[in-house]
Amino acid sequence: MKVISYNLRKHRAAVELVTLVGAHDPDVLCLQECDVAELPERVGDLMLAEATQGNRLGLALYYRQSTFRLDGVKTIGLKKSLHDRIARPAHERVLGARLHEIDEGRDLIVASFHAAPLTALNSLRRHQIRAALTQLAALGEGLPQLMVGDYNYPVFKENLGKAVREHGYALTLSDDHTYTRYRVFRGHYDFATSVGFDIERVTTLPQGASDHRPILVTARLD
Repeated sequence: MKVISYNLRKHRAAVELVTLVGAHDPDVLCLQECDVAELPERVGDLMLAEATQGNRLGLALYYRQSTFRLDGVKTIGLKKSLHDRIARPAHERVLGARLHEIDEGRDLIVASFHAAPLTALNSLRRHQIRAALTQLAALGEGLPQLMVGDYNYPVFKENLGKAVREHGYALTLSDDHTYTRYRVFRGHYDFATSVGFDIERVTTLPQGASDHRPILVTARLD
């Protein structure tokens, strides 16, 4: 199973999606900072499962219909940062889908996630991550779960990894930096948290029009 996650930087990188999907042939595509009104119903062979509606720049998730049946979706609002309260609120920071693997008859959960910006405290982002993972489980208690996206967590990942493990999940970083716009802020921003999956690798893909590089998660169900 292959999943691509990409922060489009206010939809600027949307023009790259067809080429990206064609080059890497993912089963699921998770997007952040996309202009929901401008999203196509399909990107290559992938079908739009759902997009958030609470704010213009939101989340979206596409899936391969020949491999999966969509059995449910869930959007989740998380605790707001000060930036969210002063600026335009980001009402929905998680978009999850319950997918049924047609050939194997197994169910799983995949989600697109966008944490609070760097102006927030790491403690708030850890709270958001734990809350997101807990609430996604409502799509199917005990199902394998993979959440990918922009975690906005460039430093002190040891604390995050510990918090995620204590919650029963694994944290997997990509093989290279994913954010490159400002040298002082460069780091691994985009990665995966999971349970019930064997994450074989998380590959950082080449830079495009976004300040984030897309990541390609290759995983198998345990």
